[in-house]
Amino acid sequence: MMRKFTLCLLFVFGTLTVGAQETNYNQWSIELQGGAHKAATPFSPGYYASTPSFWQGGLGVRYMFNEKFGAKLDFGYNSIESDDNSMPFKTEYYRANLQGVINLGSILGFREWCDYVNVLIHGGFGYSANKPKEPIEFDSADNMLNIMAGITPQLRLGKSIALTGDLSILGHVRHNTPWDGAMPLDQVVSDNQTRGLNGYMVNASVGITLYLGQHDKHADWYSEEQAIYSQLDSLDERLSKVETDLIDTDQDGVPDYLDREPNTISGVAVDTKGRAIDANNNGIPDEMESALDERYAKKAALDQAAQSGSLNIKELIDSGYVNVYFRFNSDQPETYSLQAVNYLITYMKQNPGAQAELIGFADEIGNAQYNAQLSESRANKVKELMVAAGIDGNRLTARGGGEDDSVNRDSAQARQLVRRVTFRLSN
Repeated sequence: MMRKFTLCLLFVFGTLTVGAQETNYNQWSIELQGGAHKAATPFSPGYYASTPSFWQGGLGVRYMFNEKFGAKLDFGYNSIESDDNSMPFKTEYYRANLQGVINLGSILGFREWCDYVNVLIHGGFGYSANKPKEPIEFDSADNMLNIMAGITPQLRLGKSIALTGDLSILGHVRHNTPWDGAMPLDQVVSDNQTRGLNGYMVNASVGITLYLGQHDKHADWYSEEQAIYSQLDSLDERLSKVETDLIDTDQDGVPDYLDREPNTISGVAVDTKGRAIDANNNGIPDEMESALDERYAKKAALDQAAQSGSLNIKELIDSGYVNVYFRFNSDQPETYSLQAVNYLITYMKQNPGAQAELIGFADEIGNAQYNAQLSESRANKVKELMVAAGIDGNRLTARGGGEDDSVNRDSAQARQLVRRVTFRLSN
């Protein structure tokens, strides 16, 4: 009878777990436990069990449908022996139970404040067999139904194991003999007491739970809410990274994470890697070079004119052929403009009595007062460079010329030509 009922429980448990869906947590576990117990009524007159009695244990398999609810199939064994003041007896008790499990920690929000303490409650029904062994060994067991309920505190020790305690109570139906088996039950209790629950037992156990599966957490310790928040945080980090990657500091149409030249001059054409197009590799973007050629003399032409004596260097400088250019909203000279500074430095060294006035300019974009300050800062920056190159600062005068409105303010390329410092020489 016990075997048939156990097979039936296995079938029901298997049916409950069929069709499980893929989850982000482990669902299966094995439970091992052992400890003390107390068999309460009924006993024959003169018979009592030890308080507490030892040698009880259990083995169970549990499956969680989700992080809050599950089911388990478990088996138990109790050795019930007489107490010192009792007439001697010994009984072996076996049970098989199918129980529902509620993850109380998940329902009460334990995961919000603790990730290693949890509480389960369980309850269900099963089949029991009580077989007296001493002083008379019964040929067959007293078979009965049981109802079981209990509470299981848990302490998480690692990814795959938890330490557990358990306190459970069992009530039995259809007892035919007392726990001791000394006489029939109807000779111990009245007819009314033989109906309903008429045999009780309390188990107190400690044990371990072994978690099965490939995920980092079992349903006992999993929080769907925390998992959602974690996913949202991950998405937010990825989105922030995308936003950062798409920043285009120099506004050349190429995001910074792809830009090999993140300080390209505003408005010039660039290649797919953000580098200014410079076909002749002279350090000046081709788009700017054509505009400069139209307004200013080339270095080779200046050198040739100076050597032939057809052009006076002072006149070239005073006429605005030599200029130092700057990026938008910056007082740092463009690298390609350092040659213009070198012209003036060379001239000043060759003409020790010469003095120079450095006049800075800004384009018309922005506040006029701010642009006036910016133009003066540009002139002072060139002065600092010349002093560092060996020119006496007393020979140099720097001032701001404010905004230069001689070009179309709507043209980005034209505005590049007025962000400059020009020179005026005097003896």
